[in-house]
Amino acid sequence: MIQLPLSKLSNVGTTIFSQMTQLANENEAINLSQGFPDFMPDPELLDHVDYFIKKGFNQYAPMGGMITLKEEIAKKIENSHQAIYHPDSEITVTAGGTQAIFTAVATFVKKDDEVIIFEPAYDCYEPTVELFGGVVKRFEMKAPDYAIDWTAVRNLVSDKTKMIILNNPNNPSGKILTAQDIQELIAIVKGTSILILSDEVYENIVFDGKQHLSLAKYPELKERTLLVASFGKLFHVTGWKIGYCAAPKALTDEFRKIHQFNVFSVNTPIQLALAAYMKNEGHYNNLGQFFQEKRDFLRKGLAGTSFELLDCEGTYFQALKYDKISDKNDFDFASELTITHKVASVPFSSFYKNKRNDHVIRLCFAKKQETLEKAIENLSRL
Repeated sequence: MIQLPLSKLSNVGTTIFSQMTQLANENEAINLSQGFPDFMPDPELLDHVDYFIKKGFNQYAPMGGMITLKEEIAKKIENSHQAIYHPDSEITVTAGGTQAIFTAVATFVKKDDEVIIFEPAYDCYEPTVELFGGVVKRFEMKAPDYAIDWTAVRNLVSDKTKMIILNNPNNPSGKILTAQDIQELIAIVKGTSILILSDEVYENIVFDGKQHLSLAKYPELKERTLLVASFGKLFHVTGWKIGYCAAPKALTDEFRKIHQFNVFSVNTPIQLALAAYMKNEGHYNNLGQFFQEKRDFLRKGLAGTSFELLDCEGTYFQALKYDKISDKNDFDFASELTITHKVASVPFSSFYKNKRNDHVIRLCFAKKQETLEKAIENLSRL
């Protein structure tokens, strides 16, 4: 038997999302752990896909994406954020948001480059940085408000800082950046060559009349930012794995050098279907209200329990603090919740390198009404 080489990611195992989903399946629990809808997408979108498949659009798309889709993306960004991106040279269609993130890091992060991330953090950031020899510098946002101390962030910056990765709205906390946060970020990167990777996959899921402040809105940030978005989150089709990266031409040119040898191009008929579907802007402009109704239903249903419902300004995740119910660590509590009470969640400690335990779990409310009703019924028994 051959001796296997050392693992490039020796500390990486199965993701918490897979673990909790498996546990949910084994115990026939309601799965509010993994972030995917359990309802069908709009039949109109499915009809578009069917149309373009049957019309014969089943071969490779151009490497950067179908121009009709990129034009709709550019229009959406301009209308939403008053930012101009050239459809052909500054927008790249990707195989989901995670591939865009991976490609952006692969393109620009070299050995010993430092990358600042904000925890709780989506689980792909750190291993991708480390895979390419980068060094992760972390700022911990803490329960219950998950505010950012920008003085502490400034202290993380050095002459080795290559990139800052932001997730706005933040998964899992549901926190959104404020105008003051943006100004602090502008001040930190001014006069530097620091790049920003802005993970904005939940940009259209913001609540209570608040506004998503894309970094594309700010010229001082736009020039150094790779903006990542996801159609999976936008149109309830996470399994289609399609998203995009918008960035100035100089950054896009470099991004595509890696992209072409990573996936090269993305599903042709789905690109064309999305382009046709996006011509009706209501299909995405009303998304916040759609999910706010689900968020409010879940919050109202859990209001009489011993859970503390933390603020949820965006995303389709609700954070619950459970310290009045149990003193167990969050992984053990989430496991018990799945096995005994038949509701699967995700422990917040899995989003921190040091497994920080604030007794907080995450529930996904991108679910059918009957799914949420059953989960509320089970959780109300605690």
